[in-house]
Amino acid sequence: MMPLTLANIGEENTIRKIGGKPEVKKHLENLGFVAGGNVKVVTTLGGNIIVNVKETRVAISKEMAQKIMI
Repeated sequence: MMPLTLANIGEENTIRKIGGKPEVKKHLENLGFVAGGNVKVVTTLGGNIIVNVKETRVAISKEMAQKIMI
């Protein structure tokens, strides 16, 4: 397992675990980041990471991305 921040751009990955405080987990789940779901890094931009999750493009901070384990 590794954090989403280490994923290669354009590579499809499976989310294995969401870490962090309960409110952070809930926020990420609301954005579509759930264990067992797929996520693909589109690009990194100024420290933020743009990903495709559930056919939606989402930008998240590096801190948030480090809580998503793939």
